[in-house]
Amino acid sequence: MKAVIMAGGKGTRIASIAKDIPKPMIRIDNKPILEYQIENLRACGITDITLVIGHLGSIIQEYFKDGSDYGVNITYFVEDTPLGTAGALFKIPCLVDDFLLLCGDVMIDVDFNRFIRFHREHHAWASLMVHPNGHPYDSSIIVTEILPPKEKGGLPVESHRVVGWQSKEDQRVYYKNRVNAGIEIISPKLLTEAMTHITPRHPEQPDKIDLDRDVLKANIPTGKIFAYDTPEYIKDMGTPERYYEVGNDLKHGMIASRNLSKKQKAIFLDRDGTINVYKDFLTHPDDFELIDGVSEAIRLINRSGYLAIVISNQPVIARGDCTFDDLNTIHNKMETLLGKDGAFVDAIYYCPHHPDRGFQGERPDYKFDCTCRKPKPGLLLQAASDWNIDLAESYIIGDSDRDVQAGINANLKKAIRIETNKNNELAETIKQILCQ
Repeated sequence: MKAVIMAGGKGTRIASIAKDIPKPMIRIDNKPILEYQIENLRACGITDITLVIGHLGSIIQEYFKDGSDYGVNITYFVEDTPLGTAGALFKIPCLVDDFLLLCGDVMIDVDFNRFIRFHREHHAWASLMVHPNGHPYDSSIIVTEILPPKEKGGLPVESHRVVGWQSKEDQRVYYKNRVNAGIEIISPKLLTEAMTHITPRHPEQPDKIDLDRDVLKANIPTGKIFAYDTPEYIKDMGTPERYYEVGNDLKHGMIASRNLSKKQKAIFLDRDGTINVYKDFLTHPDDFELIDGVSEAIRLINRSGYLAIVISNQPVIARGDCTFDDLNTIHNKMETLLGKDGAFVDAIYYCPHHPDRGFQGERPDYKFDCTCRKPKPGLLLQAASDWNIDLAESYIIGDSDRDVQAGINANLKKAIRIETNKNNELAETIKQILCQ
């Protein structure tokens, strides 16, 4: 698959770090950001690369030349005048097959082959790489389609089909921390469709096209846009603060370790009584309240290289006290509150079942002895399969014996019980784990 990298950024916000060079040429550990991207592509067998250059583009050409010194083949498309984030895509010759599109100012280390498989399996016109981050409130949030359970007693089905796009200026209440990462696989079919209804935003520059607004968001109704979730390392280093964060992450090996082709480590977290205040059966988002210190604890996990994954029994579904939509809203509130504090969870797994029958209003289809209800290890095993997790190097923290036993049954490195609803205990426990 061919890769196109938009490498013409000026780097206005990061001028205090480096100026008079294109933003993708800003160095971390004496190597341009763009070079890290090219190395990541080459490691995945992607060697045909077009760099879209403009501002000070000759610096990029002089550095990379034809790419042979880096094990790839590089061609260039020069924007004499800025064409926006997508205008060049309609002018680059030979984009006749699906191609990978990147922004050249983002530090990444991802398994592109996994991404490509997802794109092909979904027969997508565009696949968007999405991830949780520590500032979703100022990012574009991608909303996907959730289908009813396929079978009795099953969970709602995540189709990954994009049905909504919430820009940072849009009014939001509670939302899943699923941020557009700015990495896409695009089919020429999408570009052909987009051309039929693009209205120039700049009449004096009709070729200036915005990828998000004019191409991707505008074509959500086609049902051909899909979201690919990943916890891998993707960070815009466009501000001095984020630049120094990336340098520190590189120094400590965190960037490469998050590539999903490598075994991951996780800290699994119970929900009720561990993350949020335990209030018997929580059935309404108004009753959801983070325990003091939880955001700090999860920020520590996010900065450590471990995945933060919620594993929760939610028998309120089987009891008929709560719908799947209600539970989804509760989880969205959790992600929204954490995001406001600069924290995020990488995934949420829950069991909706309960083995005991005979309650008024219960849902019989969900009343059975399942394999996912803790202390059984089903949810942990599913998460390990989804995210290539080494369970023997992972932990679980919860406030009940069920949580501890689930960790033992999954052969985790350690299962830790903390006191229910105790402020700051989760953060102290995380600190002890990370100091080992």
